[in-house]
Amino acid sequence: MSEFTKREVFICRGTGCNSSGAKENSEALEESIKDNNLSDFIKIKKTGCHGFCQMGPLVVIQPDNVLYVHVQEKDIDSIIKEHLIKNNIIERLLYEDPTTGEKIKDMDKVAFYFHQQRFLLEYCGKIDPENIDDYINIAGGYKSLQKVIAELKPSEIINEVIKSGLRGRGGAGFPTGKKWSFVADAKDEPKYIICNGDEGDPGAFMDRTIFESNPHSVLEGMIIGAKAMGAKAGYIYCRVEYPLAIQRIKIALHQARERKYLGKNILGSSFSFDITLKQGAGAFVCGEETALIASIMGKRGIPTQRPPYPAQSGLWGKPTNINNVKSWALIPRIFEKGAEWFASIGTDSSKGTIVIALTGKIKNAGLVEIPMGTTIKKLIFDIGGGSATGKKIKAIQTGGPSGGCIPQYLFDLPIDYESLKQIGSIMGSGGMIVLDEDTCMVDFSRYFTDFLQNESCGKCSICREGTQRMFEILTDITEGKANVESIDLLEELGHVIKDTSLCGLGQTAPNSVLSTINYFRNEYLEHILEHYCRAGLCTKLLKSPCENNCPIHLNIPGFIQLFKENRLEEAYELIMIDNPLPATTGRICFAPCNNRCKRTYIDETINTRSLHRYISDTIYKMKKDEEIIKRFIGKKLPTTGKKIAIIGAGPSGLIAAYYLVRLGHLIDVYDKKSKPGGKLLYSIPEYRLPTNVLEHEIDNIRKLGVNFILKTEIGKEIQLNKLIEDYDAIYITTGTQKIMPLNVPDYNAPGVLLGIEELEKIKNSEFSQNNDKIVVIGGGNTAIDVARSLKRLGGDVTIAYRRTLRDMPANEEEIKEAMKENIEFMFMVSPHAIVSNDDNIKGIELMKMKGGEYDPSGRRKPIPISETVIIPCDKIYAAIGERINTNFVECTDVNIKGTVEINPITLQSSNPKVFAGGDFITGPTTVVNSMSEGKKAARNINIFLIGDDNFSELYKDFDFKGEIPLESEISPRIMEVEIPVKERISNFKEVRKTLSKEQALNEAIRCLRCDLEIIEKNK
Repeated sequence: MSEFTKREVFICRGTGCNSSGAKENSEALEESIKDNNLSDFIKIKKTGCHGFCQMGPLVVIQPDNVLYVHVQEKDIDSIIKEHLIKNNIIERLLYEDPTTGEKIKDMDKVAFYFHQQRFLLEYCGKIDPENIDDYINIAGGYKSLQKVIAELKPSEIINEVIKSGLRGRGGAGFPTGKKWSFVADAKDEPKYIICNGDEGDPGAFMDRTIFESNPHSVLEGMIIGAKAMGAKAGYIYCRVEYPLAIQRIKIALHQARERKYLGKNILGSSFSFDITLKQGAGAFVCGEETALIASIMGKRGIPTQRPPYPAQSGLWGKPTNINNVKSWALIPRIFEKGAEWFASIGTDSSKGTIVIALTGKIKNAGLVEIPMGTTIKKLIFDIGGGSATGKKIKAIQTGGPSGGCIPQYLFDLPIDYESLKQIGSIMGSGGMIVLDEDTCMVDFSRYFTDFLQNESCGKCSICREGTQRMFEILTDITEGKANVESIDLLEELGHVIKDTSLCGLGQTAPNSVLSTINYFRNEYLEHILEHYCRAGLCTKLLKSPCENNCPIHLNIPGFIQLFKENRLEEAYELIMIDNPLPATTGRICFAPCNNRCKRTYIDETINTRSLHRYISDTIYKMKKDEEIIKRFIGKKLPTTGKKIAIIGAGPSGLIAAYYLVRLGHLIDVYDKKSKPGGKLLYSIPEYRLPTNVLEHEIDNIRKLGVNFILKTEIGKEIQLNKLIEDYDAIYITTGTQKIMPLNVPDYNAPGVLLGIEELEKIKNSEFSQNNDKIVVIGGGNTAIDVARSLKRLGGDVTIAYRRTLRDMPANEEEIKEAMKENIEFMFMVSPHAIVSNDDNIKGIELMKMKGGEYDPSGRRKPIPISETVIIPCDKIYAAIGERINTNFVECTDVNIKGTVEINPITLQSSNPKVFAGGDFITGPTTVVNSMSEGKKAARNINIFLIGDDNFSELYKDFDFKGEIPLESEISPRIMEVEIPVKERISNFKEVRKTLSKEQALNEAIRCLRCDLEIIEKNK
């Protein structure tokens, strides 16, 4: 057996890993080591938490420094036979980097650990918390205590803590040394010290973990503090629902007394001190120091008025110091490393490191230790690994229920006491929850307000009654029962509660509400004015998850059910109520409804896009839409006589016109092109959207009474001021008209072309076949469309993009299609120079890039690495973005600040007659999002013109079956048949074919009718 490497196996036995199988792993490992006669070579160490809770159960092999994640009992045999006996690392158990997909063999290179500075947590996961010898021999435990007792006077101890700059880690951040001096200077005796381990924040587990992983560090810190302040007795206050922490505290207390670190004449000195464990009953308010003191004394945990402060009159009326678990645990490390060393970490006002419980919609949840002043962005993306769901991260809540929500655009903010306070949040004890776009900020605030209201001790009426009233108002908002004044009332109540509550619970209780109103007011307004919850969580405001996530709120379960009942015309009519371009969107919509489809819990999402394409294509083929349009004409609301000018005949303008004409208004749509359709007509290639399909649907809108005034550019043929004078309302939706050129010398040289312009030429057949070698610059849908179109015209095409494949903003399915069509991709390159000779392009020089800091979107900023590559080519197409053209607005009384300033809820500008939306406001976006803006604009213009919201009169009820499928077998998503690459690559024929009737019916049957569950829930 001498050829075996001696190793230690560290098994995390913290609460998190225990709950997912670590105990079973440990027992299996011990048994297997005995069975394989490896006891002389392999030592097992049961440790506390390693911090990487998301990946538990964890096993670390030393000295190999290998971390195994998600280890189950069945994996133990492989670890023994492969790694410990054969020296083969088991790759399937290694952590996989979410960005690179690389399996990480060296634990120190795992980003979660690499970007931390583990000072307080250094020995958590390295020592057995139930073995005092591990603390002494590995962590250097009790050496600081020995130094303090042998060398320092009480005043010198306090001065050292003051010099370190340590501030209380319980949340308030009061200077620890100064707090100690108050008790030290007090004349009354006896004096007490308390460790506040009443950690009750949802999602917080920092203090509990330290108790479970390194309890002796807390004891040593308390003993040093007692020596400095002259205390003879101390208390550890820990919640009774933390059984493992309590068990290990008890063991540590017993061991410390046995070794003479606690009790009489500590380490042979005249100093005597002992600690009692007090188990709290789990009241959140007992985290407040005066309530905690009352609880220790056997009274009800209710805060008392301050002053007097505990340092003057605390436990049994005597001078008392209270510090948080983390504060006490830091004390031995400060005396080990030196106050100057600790003060060198962090910011000017916030020294040292902060331990954070990072939870929520994050890939790498767990316990994190970072220097004060580290940015939120670094915490979320470098350490946390970014979004766990692939969806955009919206905010982070800091400070637990009493903290505030910080929006994504403030993620460059440093994490320290002052910075968080300035933006309406707090550090708190260190809990931080990451929220993605599936979080409803109103519902989130409601949850924490309910929590705090239930935890309020009830002593002061403003907290007791005020938080209850806030909860009631928030509930009304989530149920669509509130008005805009409700937001003002919430703010007023919040400030009164903050200013007049007795204790910290009440004073911070409104933070979540006030911060979400401050940074996410639009979501409150959407709930109130539009009865819309963008996250789809407030079920009183939605019919189904898919409908709620559809930007135009199409009744998806409804039309699917009608189709299943063989009521094809009614299914089409139900679609048409919300979407006059069903065959168009059935081809190009990026299907956001799929993000909420509950079918994913069984197999794959419903192919709703193809279903409404099938329905509309079939109706058009049968010419049944003519009758339906006639019915729509007959159901138009009475004429109002109001005239509305819509500037722009793209998707947003078309939808606005469609609704407004049905509402009884007179509509003129202006566009500078010779045909309506905007980017639908001129920018989307024929193989994705045949022109005849779009033109047929636009013609249906025309039949409803919409008048198109074409070849008329606002600002040239007619001025905006004139339209404002002649019409009752204006809707500006001209889209993005300024095309961004390449930012390189000679960007306008012959052969350097603009992608959007060339797409239009291709669509108009102004482009001939060629065999050019082409480079397309960009990563959005336009770049993909340009590349695929030029490929069909014989070009040898390469797409060059400055970020990674996963960062490309283009639709994923279009990227895959481009790759199928043998279009080359180059990533992490950016244009540097045009290579030319005698005005002829010879190629493009691209600068290689690498990923830098994360930007607020969660993508790494590309930064140059001073290395270039030249790609020979005949033509270069720029498809790097578009900007808004506001020139035609500048001579009006409409405010402009980069773009037209509008109310985001009403879309109304500073001139009440002028509304704006679509790409003109948002910048380049998807077709269906532009359509959504048009629908929103139509509703608000109508309210402005008639003073009433009669939008619901455009809708009708359809009677269809309401049966939830009892069973649903596994059935993969049915996709349209695609024309093979060889057949399509030389022409512009449509790539995807419409589903057959049988395919469409089989797909419709897969719908789970989530809408019926919501109806039942809302009864």
